[in-house]
Amino acid sequence: MKKELGTFLLLALLCVVVAALNPRFLAPANLQNMARLIGMYGIFSIGLGLVIITGGIDLSVGSVFALLGVLLSLMLVEWGWPSALAVLATVGVATALGALHGLLITKVRVQPFIVTLCGLLFYRGLARFISNDETKGFGSAAGFETLRNVATGSLFGVPTPFVLLVLVSGVMWVVLHRSVYGRYLFAVGRNETAARYSGINSQRVVAGAYLILGALVGLAGIVFAFYTNSVSPSSHGNFFELYGIAAAVLGGCSLRGGEGSIVGILIGTALLQVLQNLVNLLGIPSSLNFAVMGAVILVGVIADQILQRRTERVSVA
Repeated sequence: MKKELGTFLLLALLCVVVAALNPRFLAPANLQNMARLIGMYGIFSIGLGLVIITGGIDLSVGSVFALLGVLLSLMLVEWGWPSALAVLATVGVATALGALHGLLITKVRVQPFIVTLCGLLFYRGLARFISNDETKGFGSAAGFETLRNVATGSLFGVPTPFVLLVLVSGVMWVVLHRSVYGRYLFAVGRNETAARYSGINSQRVVAGAYLILGALVGLAGIVFAFYTNSVSPSSHGNFFELYGIAAAVLGGCSLRGGEGSIVGILIGTALLQVLQNLVNLLGIPSSLNFAVMGAVILVGVIADQILQRRTERVSVA
């Protein structure tokens, strides 16, 4: 809880500083746009957080976004599929990919880094092949206006991606913090061997985390595709996995596994988006976005190492 409180105080301080430097930060339009981005990034960051809690990683998220965006455009625009079927198929493909990653990691015993690094390359290449390396879009959304309105609209002035994030967060909070599966996730992340000897099916627990991540990436992928309204297979979703990892690490998820919380991941996501907003409002070159993100991840990892050493010293004493 100390990590979450510290990150929240940093978020509050940063908001105050940004608002003081540029009053446009508090403009309703800017707050709405930021809430929309927090919603979109937060959904899949929660899934990445679960995977990180198990001690794993997923580097293929951005490429999966590209593949899902291309498929969704093809299904709705070129193949004429009904909206409901296209949504189910998109989420189903993403969930299946997550299940495949979990299978390769738990049954074939390939390292998560290798599995998802190969996925990063394969899914991006597949997206470019399917689309003939052409940008796909949704045009005027003829025939699926309702789906686009739901994905990009607002509910009582609150962007629907943020509303979806609240719903997903509530469900995942119960799963992680109030269920047996959640306790198993933390146990496997802290010590998989000990968890296995305790009778926990660690393979199912880890595979389940990747499956959940896949489903959440599917939901976020639909929203992102409509948000951009065009999908370039070579660039859509680039580095999204880094945003999710940074949000989770900032929110208190340890890259060693066994630590993290839903609230922390949400705070980390919000902090990242405020930082991005700060870059935009202050006119800092957008090319520094990745530098800021890299610095944030490094600071988060260093802080985690320092806290871990202090905890070990206290336990020894």
